[in-house]
Amino acid sequence: MRLKPVPEPPTDLDRLREYQRAVPLVPGDTDDCCARLRRRCDLPDRQTANDWLAFLRALGLVEETSRGFVRADAEPTPERVREGLRTGILFVPEALAALDEASPDDPLTPDDLFAATRDAVPRHDRARDPDWEAAWRDRARRLLEWLALVDLAVRADADPDGAAEGAGYVAGDAA
Repeated sequence: MRLKPVPEPPTDLDRLREYQRAVPLVPGDTDDCCARLRRRCDLPDRQTANDWLAFLRALGLVEETSRGFVRADAEPTPERVREGLRTGILFVPEALAALDEASPDDPLTPDDLFAATRDAVPRHDRARDPDWEAAWRDRARRLLEWLALVDLAVRADADPDGAAEGAGYVAGDAA
């Protein structure tokens, strides 16, 4: 099963390690883990913390046990994050395939990725959010930024402001 949450990516894997370390070594229930993530990582709300918890689990950095969530005995290496993204996050295979077809002259943008996956967005997400298209476009942007963080993608444009909203990407060295 691939998970939907894709939080805003950190600037580097050391920051990702901080999110992982916010999850306890002794199993805790979802509410406890979310409260701890919010407090230690300065997250704005429980939903954001819950998204991080699910995302860390998809990356293999957190485990869910019968007694709750616990920090995994695993480091957030580029290889581990790449594998977790490939196997655990919705639309990563589609993004990687699209990146393979992209070129510096025609890079993959978040809008392109959204257009390629739009019809596969779960119905319940469409039904519960009247602005679901904007939410899933933003998710596509975050997903491409995560792929770039671990060299599965590379920014193809030189936006002087560093804005990622319209940034284009091509396959990275680790793809």
